[in-house]
Amino acid sequence: MRIDILTIFPEMFTSPLSCSIIGRAREQGVLDVRCVDIRPFSTMKHKNTDDYPFGGGAGMVMMAQPIKAAMDSVTGENFRGKRIYMGPRGKTLTSALARELSQEEHLVLLCGHYEGVDKRALDTCVDEEISIGDYILTGGEMAAMVLLDAVSRFIPGVLGSSESPEEESFSDGLLEYPQYTRPSVWEGMAVPEVLLSGHHAKIRAWRREEALKATWRYRRDLLEKAEMTKKEKAWLEAWIRDQENTDQGEAEGTCS
Repeated sequence: MRIDILTIFPEMFTSPLSCSIIGRAREQGVLDVRCVDIRPFSTMKHKNTDDYPFGGGAGMVMMAQPIKAAMDSVTGENFRGKRIYMGPRGKTLTSALARELSQEEHLVLLCGHYEGVDKRALDTCVDEEISIGDYILTGGEMAAMVLLDAVSRFIPGVLGSSESPEEESFSDGLLEYPQYTRPSVWEGMAVPEVLLSGHHAKIRAWRREEALKATWRYRRDLLEKAEMTKKEKAWLEAWIRDQENTDQGEAEGTCS
């Protein structure tokens, strides 16, 4: 997959794109990630990419011309992919959306800055707007890094194990089960025996139950859309009743 990142601060990506899993995937040719500096495409004398907003107001707005020129330089006439603006009004990035985007041949990520981007650039250069959450960043660069990392994990060959993205948090709508490594006993705390049993079916069942427990404890909103069988739903309902009865008993014991 090819991913072009349009930004006025390409130096922000130097380290993230050269380290760890992303860096290795680029070296192996699995990922083709390129940073495109928008500034050289400006027709202004001093290569400005922003100007004051019409109507007044604080801050500056990125101009349409250099963005359009930079976008045209990486898409061309036979572009097959998706042009994305990292902005607050877009749909929220999820694991499902990341998986969907990983099927594209080519992604172009536009990083806004300052007070935003001239709407005419968004109307002519963007297919989709995506947000990584309801908070404010100084620019779209950090958001682009998050999207790049989330999407790349679903591209074959990027991760060391082809099963990894399917077993991690949110892959099936649930949080991930607890993880353990050596030693089996550390400071008096032991690894659950089932993980040492070598019984793969029991291990899978334990992990699934632990994922359901973790999601109920920390992100109950995810359970509404999570993929669960009727048996799993019944098990979870029974476990929740036990938890509530236990909590109620402890509360009554404290008050007595």
